[in-house]
Amino acid sequence: MDRPGDAEFEGAQFDPDAVLWVRGVDYMAGWRDATRAAAELSDALTAADVDETAVKLRAGTATDGSGVVRLEMSPATAREVARLARVAAGRWREAG
Repeated sequence: MDRPGDAEFEGAQFDPDAVLWVRGVDYMAGWRDATRAAAELSDALTAADVDETAVKLRAGTATDGSGVVRLEMSPATAREVARLARVAAGRWREAG
């Protein structure tokens, strides 16, 4: 998985010239929040034994400065993640 600290982590390179800046909007705070969230998601997917080479996570910001995490994966990996989410949801319902 591409994640903070990895050489290929695309979200770690913030290109200020690639976006339209609005005065007074704190884009960096949103980007930092998204970077942390992407790392958490990466850790969770790794713990669930999702093939880390099959997933790409990118941190970014929306036009209002809020953080955005983009998740990219193959259809097969998406089906596996969906299956894992259904299993986890079933266990949570049984426990509650």
